[in-house]
Order: sequence, then C-alpha cells, then structure tokens
Amino acid sequence: MEKLNDTEVTTFIIVGFPGTRNIQILYFITFLLIYLLTLLGNIILLVTLKMESSLHTPMYFFLSNLAVLEIGYTSVTLPKLLAITLGGPKTISLTACLVQSYFFFFLGSTECFLLAVMAYDRYLAICNPLRYQTLMCNRACVCLALGSWMTGFLNPCPSTVLVSRLHFCGSIINHFFCDVPPLLSLSCTNTYISKTIIFISSAVIVLGTFLMTMLSYACILATLLRMSSRKGQQKAFSTCTAHLTVVSLYYGTVIFIYVNPAGKQSMENNKVVSFIYSVVTPMLNPLIYSLRNEDVKKSLKRLILRKFALLFWKHLQELVVRSI
Repeated sequence: MEKLNDTEVTTFIIVGFPGTRNIQILYFITFLLIYLLTLLGNIILLVTLKMESSLHTPMYFFLSNLAVLEIGYTSVTLPKLLAITLGGPKTISLTACLVQSYFFFFLGSTECFLLAVMAYDRYLAICNPLRYQTLMCNRACVCLALGSWMTGFLNPCPSTVLVSRLHFCGSIINHFFCDVPPLLSLSCTNTYISKTIIFISSAVIVLGTFLMTMLSYACILATLLRMSSRKGQQKAFSTCTAHLTVVSLYYGTVIFIYVNPAGKQSMENNKVVSFIYSVVTPMLNPLIYSLRNEDVKKSLKRLILRKFALLFWKHLQELVVRSI
C-alpha cells in the first residue's frame, strides 16, 4: 500500500445514500422491507418448488438455483447498508471491502450464466421437444448449474487480485457497497491496465451471456412463428415471459454500469442503477415468476390451501379435545 501523509489507507468510508436523520430513517425502513420481502419471496418460491412434485423439472431446477442466488446476492450488500442508514459505522476495512466486492461479482456473474442456461432450457423445450428429456436429463441439469456457479466463482478472481495490488490515496467510497469503479477512482497509481482487464472481463461475461440468451429466444421466436396452432404459440410463449422480464430488468441495468467504455455516468446515477439490479430485481423476481407463470401460481395456491386446511384441522382437533 502506498502512504499518504505518512499514513496508510487501510479502511474506507462507504457514503451510502446521504440525507437528514428523518430521510435516513425512511431509507432504513424501505431497505429493511425490501430485504425482508426478498428473503420471504425467494424462500416461499424455493419451498413451493420443493414441495410440488409437478415442478420437479429442469426449468424449475434452474429457477431454484436462481432463488438461492438472489438471497445471497442481496445479503452481500443490504446488511451493511442497513447498518449505515441506522447510524452504524460507515467504515470498512480493505480486506472486508475486497471480500464484499468479490462475492458481489461472483453472484452477479453466476446470475448471468444461469439466465443464459434458463434460456437454453426453454430453447430445447420448444425447439427440440422430442429430444428434450434426453438432452436435459438430471446429469445435464446438474452440470449446467454447477458450471454456472463455478464460472461465476472464478470470474472475479483477476479483478480482485488487481484491485488488491493498487495503492489508494482516498478513502471515501461514493457508493452503497464496495463496487470496483469507485474503488478504482480512489487509487493513486495508474489503473489503465486494471480498468481495461475488468472492462474486457465484464464485457465478455455480460455481453456473451446476453447474446447467448437472445440467440436462444431468436430460435424460439422462429419456431413459434412456424406453429400453426395459435393456442400452442401462446402456451409455449407463456413459459418464457417471466424469464424474459427478468432478463430485461437485469441486463438493462448491468450493461449500463459495467459495459461502458466511456464511463461518463455520475456516481449518483451509478448508485441508483446498481440499487435496481442488485436489490430491487432480486425482490421482484419471485413476484414475476409467481404472477406470470401459471404453473408456479397454481402450485403456490395449492400449497397455501393445504397449509390453511392443515391449520384448520389442527385447530378443530384442539376444540374437540377441549370440549370432551
């Protein structure tokens, strides 16, 4: 580490979302509700997918992976942000900062690959229905999911090593977590190589998986247009609408932040856009899949009805026992 005025920069200050005390309390309530809704929504989705045997298919296996990922993705940033808005310490050590940044990009990269795999699954189901069960067997599903997690795990390693070797002159991170762009702006050494490598890595991962996803949907669209049955078209496309909505929300914001060679956005804009894809989107994903997917919606209703019926039956038994 390089020294500045004979002191080493070993800790950083995360600015978060500044404002008056009343504004901070409002922020805290909002962020806490979002966090709880994210946890609750994804846990309910996981339980529904696990309990309903009709949902034990490749598409919902990948959706389960996505739900687990979203819980971790939000948990990387929101607990620290909640502590900051509640008046807790804004400081974070360099090591903790690098760890937070690593896990954020690990889970973000994994989500890119999972979304691409889910699009590929829909492509096989619609364009190759006769070979779908063979091509998307249990072993293939596990390999695709594991490959997504492993590739995502390895992707942030070069950028984390590069950032850890930088010398920092400033300590104020104008963000709500340890993101790479604001960290690079605090370095007093030449960051051209680091920025170039990180940009190329981000572009390859984000644009590569986005193009793979779009290619899958281009093939799906071509197949749908060749279908003679209007009902068949609607049924096939209905299995894709939720995933397409999630893809649009996620990639639209991620590309804006990380695949921008000009880098002319303000830090305030970056914070807002980052908040949308890293906090808001994980909260919305369970709602999107529940409201726009008929299979999940029906299974969730059956699960809720069974739970209510079970509670009613237990309560009725207790009343009978007491009356005797």
